[in-house]
Amino acid sequence: MDLGECTKIHDLALRADYEIASKDKDLFFELDAVDHLESFIADCDRRTELAKKRLAETQEEISAEVAAKAEKVHELNEEIGKLLAKAEQLGAEGNVDEAQKVLQEVEKVRTKKKDAEEEYRNSMPASSFQQQKLRVCEVCSAYLGLHDNDRRLADHFGGKLHLGFIQIREKLDQLKKTVVEKQEIRNQERLKRREEREKEEKLKKSVARCFLVRSRSRDRRRRRSRSTSRDKRRSRSRSRERKRRHRSRSRSRGHRHNHEQSSRHK
Repeated sequence: MDLGECTKIHDLALRADYEIASKDKDLFFELDAVDHLESFIADCDRRTELAKKRLAETQEEISAEVAAKAEKVHELNEEIGKLLAKAEQLGAEGNVDEAQKVLQEVEKVRTKKKDAEEEYRNSMPASSFQQQKLRVCEVCSAYLGLHDNDRRLADHFGGKLHLGFIQIREKLDQLKKTVVEKQEIRNQERLKRREEREKEEKLKKSVARCFLVRSRSRDRRRRRSRSTSRDKRRSRSRSRERKRRHRSRSRSRGHRHNHEQSSRHK
């Protein structure tokens, strides 16, 4: 599979800058990575399904019992291939003892495979058994043969294509978990900010109500004070008016008394 040259910029300095910046602020580039890997895996899975459909149309149809026996051989082939690839990797790393243990496991699986192949052979005609029965690898969509030898199996399961798809699928699962965790954290932060805003709004409304109540109370006191002042002024005015009328009556009586005295003398 040739994907061509990657269009992204691969720069260790930029990667270091991103790792530093992401510690202070979540840039959420994981979403872009998930979208990219999901499209890549979806394309691989689509090719896998098309290959399965093509095999179903071209290969000779067999009974369910025979198909189950063939699938058993395929599974043992896959196990052998994975173990051989692991043994080669351990040998390359210098872990000779561990590699020898894995090879011993390979021999056990080979014995199981021989028995499974014998059952498969006995369940169908010799002419049909000699035909290469293919299946599609669920990881990388490559074809695998029922009669593939150990070298072919090791090359496939230890190859860059198969291992690369394993890493991609594992990385995608990891990124999905990371995205879910970060989204949960972001949702909690949003909820916290919303609760804080609601508290601030309630506090502002409470302060505004208190201010309004105090303002109304001051207005009532001012109105009462003005009313009291008017009443006092009116009372003082009435008192002064009564005094003026009293003085006026007193002067009038004095004038009448003087006038009467003057008339008697005459």
